[in-house]
Amino acid sequence: MATMSKMKAYSVPLFLFVLALFYQLLLLPRSFPPSHYDVLGIKRYTSIEQVKSAYDELYSKWNSGEEVPSTIDFLKTRYAYELLSHPLWKRNYDIYGFDEQLHVLDKVREQYGGESFSNIDLPLLDDAAIAFDHSDHAFNAITSENFRSMLNDSKPLLIQVYTDGSYRCAQFSNVWRRIVALLEGIANSGVVELSEIHLATYFAERKPTGQYFFRNGLPSLVAFPSWCKASHCMIRFEGELSVDSVTDWFATTILGLPRIFFYTKESVGKSFLAKSGPHKDLVSKKTIGSAKVCLRLYIFQVQNIQDRQLQSTKCVSFKSQVKVICFSKTGERATPFLRQISKDYWAYASFAFVLWREEESSFWWNTFEVDSAPAIVFLKDPGVKPIVYHGSFNNSWVSEIIEQNKQQELPQLRSLTSVELGCDARGYSRSGNDIKIWYCVILAGRQSSELSKMRETMRRVQELLSSEGDLDAPDVDQSLTQSAIAFKNKRLTFAWLDGEAQERYCSFYLYSETSFETCGPRRDLSDVPRLFIVRYKRNATAENIKVARKPKNIWDVWQDEEVDPASQLVVRYNGSNEILEIIKWVSEIIKDGDSNDLPFYRVKTPELVPEESEPIWSRGAQSILSKSIGIKDRIHNIMGKSYDYLGDPRIGPALLLAALMSFGTIWLVRSQPGRPRQSGQQSQSSTEDESRPKQRERPRNLSKKNRPPSITDVEPKDAYQMPLSDSETN
Repeated sequence: MATMSKMKAYSVPLFLFVLALFYQLLLLPRSFPPSHYDVLGIKRYTSIEQVKSAYDELYSKWNSGEEVPSTIDFLKTRYAYELLSHPLWKRNYDIYGFDEQLHVLDKVREQYGGESFSNIDLPLLDDAAIAFDHSDHAFNAITSENFRSMLNDSKPLLIQVYTDGSYRCAQFSNVWRRIVALLEGIANSGVVELSEIHLATYFAERKPTGQYFFRNGLPSLVAFPSWCKASHCMIRFEGELSVDSVTDWFATTILGLPRIFFYTKESVGKSFLAKSGPHKDLVSKKTIGSAKVCLRLYIFQVQNIQDRQLQSTKCVSFKSQVKVICFSKTGERATPFLRQISKDYWAYASFAFVLWREEESSFWWNTFEVDSAPAIVFLKDPGVKPIVYHGSFNNSWVSEIIEQNKQQELPQLRSLTSVELGCDARGYSRSGNDIKIWYCVILAGRQSSELSKMRETMRRVQELLSSEGDLDAPDVDQSLTQSAIAFKNKRLTFAWLDGEAQERYCSFYLYSETSFETCGPRRDLSDVPRLFIVRYKRNATAENIKVARKPKNIWDVWQDEEVDPASQLVVRYNGSNEILEIIKWVSEIIKDGDSNDLPFYRVKTPELVPEESEPIWSRGAQSILSKSIGIKDRIHNIMGKSYDYLGDPRIGPALLLAALMSFGTIWLVRSQPGRPRQSGQQSQSSTEDESRPKQRERPRNLSKKNRPPSITDVEPKDAYQMPLSDSETN
């Protein structure tokens, strides 16, 4: 029992002592394998002349027959000689432990097996140094002198650390050129050669022993985001060295750009065309049809084909944004520039990718008239023919066509587009600041089939006004030309308003007993889109005129001081949906508004409901694990970092010291003379029983001091001791 008690008491220091021995004898030697200098029998970091001298001495012994080495020993010695006699390879091995050709040793060992060393073809390594062509602009050499100036630039920075004479670096050169080309205009790039010792060690990792190294070898990629160029902000790429992986990592992690997802022909209708977003069509999930039916309905609307069965099917209307579909042959992810475009224009357009397959070419031709890839398709409205561009595109051209096609045929009036469309009393007309009077025709309503039909009508009105030849015909009323001239001079704008999303703005212009049929949430099945025109007028002499009404409170006074600069007059349309009737009505309003001296009425217009500052899918993309760094790579990196700490020679002595300290502490405590010793469970229980009453009396005695007296504590004045009788005593 005494032996078991001692073993239990000293179990912790014993465990630490065994762990220290295991670490020192087994783990630590594996972390420090013999170096190539040890193979040659010379000290580390010796000169190339000493390396050659040591190898010549060994080789002379082998040739003379004094010593006959095994094939494995000869290969190790020859490999060490060729590596350490090459200036670049020796420098990289001495400073960073870089040895990328170690696999050659295993390959030659398998090839020659047990043959004599004299039959092995030499040299083992190709000593032809491979250098980069620094004349190429992609290889912008970074030195200690110009590195600080690059950090001061506001653009993100991508740096490649490489070395001349490396086959991996040479093979990566073409990939690097492609990466730099894709990042042009978005980020700066440069390369650092290992000869720049200070910079190379700055970008290298460091072991607990203090040695600098590159965990995944060379080339090594590091990056700095635009908002921070300090050392703690440096991010290291640890994935596959391919164009797709590197650009995806840089765009997602460094630039914070959203991904543009790939879709198939089965998922493009349901997951992209009918996907909801900000200021989009809100339809109950019960009314959502299948993706194929909705896509087929879209095709029929483009081709102006009537199908009663499809028209009766309720599909989610297309998102109130321009749809941009990019067809790719390679399946590579979107370039960083295109991702930047999608982020800049997220409020105007949604982007998607489709992998082009020859077997699906007929489907895409019938749907969007796409006959080959690469191609870009713009879908603006159901019923409007897609705009298709074929061929390879550069960044400037893509920016230009996105800017040209960012709006729908009939643009939507939103907080981002109101000033641009000239439909804002705080701004000016589209023709410039000199125009005093301009007009905006607005179609308001909830998302419904009635609104879609009316939007199609208003698009035709725009098309007719933009084609001057149709209005110059003899059978056309000449009064219609008034609106055509205003539209051509950019004094007239057409737009549609989401009455459900912009309830306050819609009710402000259509305030009536029946405005609930157009504005606000859907209350019943009736959806009535309404058309109205707003006449804006700016008068420099009257811009400071206040609205003539008596303020009711301080809030009204504050509102009166911030009325819109331009006056507004609103006229609602109550006619038929005929195109010529609408044009005639608009022309009469313009003629009357330009010629007559109408009242100058200023008011504060409600603000349009703004979109989110950042789309949900953009924020969600940041939390998605980058595919460029797989789970295997992450586990490998974690294990590698753990292995670095296991190679720390300080761990073994620390464990041994902890074992000795814990042993001494336990021995000192157990050897104290006044320490009670255990004499069995019975003595322990008796000691506990004796101590319990004492512990119980203490609180009892303490509590009597403050306890109030009872009637039994005080002796009454007339009390006496009654004597006991003899019978009772017996």
